[in-house]
Amino acid sequence: MRVGIDLGGSKIEAVALDATGTVRWRERIASPRDDYAGTLEAIAGLVRRIEADLGLTGTVGIGTPGSASPADGRMRNCNSTWLNGTRLAADLAARLGREVRIANDADCFTLSEATDGAAAGAASVFGVILGTGVGGGVCVGGRLLAGPNAIAGEWGHNRFAGPLGALAPGRACYCGRRDCIETWLSGPGLWRSYVELAAGEAEEGDAAAVVALAAHGDPVARDALELYVEQLAFALAQVINVLDPHAIVLGGGLSNIERLYTEVPARWARYVFSDVVRTPLRRARFGDASGVRGAAWLFPLLP
Repeated sequence: MRVGIDLGGSKIEAVALDATGTVRWRERIASPRDDYAGTLEAIAGLVRRIEADLGLTGTVGIGTPGSASPADGRMRNCNSTWLNGTRLAADLAARLGREVRIANDADCFTLSEATDGAAAGAASVFGVILGTGVGGGVCVGGRLLAGPNAIAGEWGHNRFAGPLGALAPGRACYCGRRDCIETWLSGPGLWRSYVELAAGEAEEGDAAAVVALAAHGDPVARDALELYVEQLAFALAQVINVLDPHAIVLGGGLSNIERLYTEVPARWARYVFSDVVRTPLRRARFGDASGVRGAAWLFPLLP
């Protein structure tokens, strides 16, 4: 049995998978915000309940915002800021009496989809989360690629150098840089593009509102969405030029925009350094559940 934990800022989700990937248990609880000790106890409590109810002991994998530094194992870059600077894996291992593996939530998403999801069997997979932020992960031969800096797949914090249309560059990113891909291709990025194209006349909203307005014929929303599709095609073409993955899988709220799966592949060829582009662009099979499933898959099959 594998236990997977998706540690988010507002909720903690746990699943138990058997050897076939079938979910044997699922539970979701609220995250103890700003309470590290409470977070440790909440995760340990979930694991204990799962094992008591199923009568099995499992491996434990955790998907987190941010990642563990390869220098000292301390958490970094977590928007759940009470995790930053902690030794999350070691502290949980001490409470549970076993090894605990941790990976970034985008890495867990990618591992899930490469293992038994939309890209199962693909030799290399680039997983993309298009949501409140923009994340990515890389799987090669069914295993996560981390790299010496533990940042493989952090595509969202490359500088965006693609088409801007009538929009001005210079968007500040929380990471301290400007014009990261995340500032353009995240949900807030799409909403900002719409607001700027509307010359500040838009009411409060989000990316879903832009999609809905475009579907109802709003010309500004259509322009914003049209530009978004072109920008995504450009940004993913850079991934193909560098990695040439056998499949790209999209997750996150914006992955539900149906036109992405036909229009982005139709457009990215002009940016790819090849006479043919055979890369498939796929929607995540497990949707929002991919992250927690990927956390469970951090451990290989046990004998």
